[in-house]
Amino acid sequence: MTRTATTRATTAGDAVVVGGGLAGVTAALSLADSGVRVTLLEGRPRLGGLAFSFRRGELTVDNGQHVYLRCCTAYRWFLERVGGASLAPLQERLDVPVVDVARPPGRRLGRLRRDPLPVPLHLGRSLTAYPHLTLADRARVGRAAAALYRLDPDDPALDERDFGSWLASHGQSPRAVEALWDLIGVATLNARAGDVSLALAAMVLRTGLLSGAGAADIGWARVPLGDLHDRLARRALEAAGVRVRTRARATALTRREDGRWQVALTEGPGGGETLDADAVVLAVPPREAHGLLPGGAVEDAGRLLEIGHSPILNVHVVYDRKVLDAPFVAGLGTPVQWVFDRTDASGLAEGQYLALSQSAAHEDIDAPVAGLRARYLPELEKLLPLTRGARVRDFFVTRERAATFTPAPGVGRLRPGARTRLPGLALAGAWTATGWPATMEGAVRSGVTAADAALAALGRTRPARPDFETAPAPAATLPGGAA
Repeated sequence: MTRTATTRATTAGDAVVVGGGLAGVTAALSLADSGVRVTLLEGRPRLGGLAFSFRRGELTVDNGQHVYLRCCTAYRWFLERVGGASLAPLQERLDVPVVDVARPPGRRLGRLRRDPLPVPLHLGRSLTAYPHLTLADRARVGRAAAALYRLDPDDPALDERDFGSWLASHGQSPRAVEALWDLIGVATLNARAGDVSLALAAMVLRTGLLSGAGAADIGWARVPLGDLHDRLARRALEAAGVRVRTRARATALTRREDGRWQVALTEGPGGGETLDADAVVLAVPPREAHGLLPGGAVEDAGRLLEIGHSPILNVHVVYDRKVLDAPFVAGLGTPVQWVFDRTDASGLAEGQYLALSQSAAHEDIDAPVAGLRARYLPELEKLLPLTRGARVRDFFVTRERAATFTPAPGVGRLRPGARTRLPGLALAGAWTATGWPATMEGAVRSGVTAADAALAALGRTRPARPDFETAPAPAATLPGGAA
């Protein structure tokens, strides 16, 4: 492409990807790896979407704590593709410390961890000894897990039911929901059980807990997210021949009479410019996609506007000394959900930097910083006793009001597939019909699927598929009542 007022390709095989989050970057890499000439447009000055970093004094701060699981094979492929796998390693074996501040000292700590045994025995000992549930609750958890395994997440009827009601109908007490099901579900689905589609809950829990013994092992970046999703991603894109243009926002999308596509850019660098291409991938949030989609591109485009969003609040606290002797901890009996040690990743030289990840944070997302400080510092003192003698050197928050789509019952019928009704136009984003909730895994999967749709319109196929399944299926056989 040449940088003229209207940019034209001399031969077929040009694509424009709109959006530089994980979905857009993945789509661009997949297209370029298949020999397509690709231009990637991102309105921000950086890549990475909602998983990014910024500087605050001496710290490099992630906007929020992001983790993935061993079963997230697409995101693991992405890390390999950009050369960042060693920078975001997985646990050798699942191990989650869970502290209940309401219990007496010495009895507060429980652990969710797996043994080197096949499914379903891998979690049996952990659940049997889990102190935050009664003996009766532990037995009922096993029966519910067996029933959950027998569900088909692809059954449309499940999408209309909520997970909380299903749990109650299968004997799960409010305590079991709080201490186990929501402990996992809120972090992965960004909503509490009563607000979650049963289909999505079944997919996440079956895949994460029952698809393989190590499926739930946790991985996270030991470097700032910007190193992975911006710096390394940009390097991989440029090496693949992708033309990356940041601070370039698409404002209109038109299909020409000859079947090619024209993308208009906003004012600023390249303002007034249009790019012509044989295929376009829209990898932007649903409302932005709705504004760009030509008429007739998808059935009932208004459904995109019905997809709700859920917030995530991240509370960042820098102490003058070490107060947490673990990479992370989960909390019960406290508003604090998960606490992560971000000291090394941030570049902090002295003290300890903790990040609190607060999913489904509807009540706190707009609260003033002073109010959040008054709320969360005392809670940290309850959860982590060493904070009581430590000095707070810095306290700040990051807010993502539209961090994920809302996984509410009925959301499945609102999520469009990658293919549109217009040849050469595809959709990508974690909010599309990936079968996954709004995760980094879902975003990467959507990018690959959108690239496939664009390649089909170009009469091309990808020479080699990434090494992951489109929708991993549980491989265990659970007897009734097994944990």
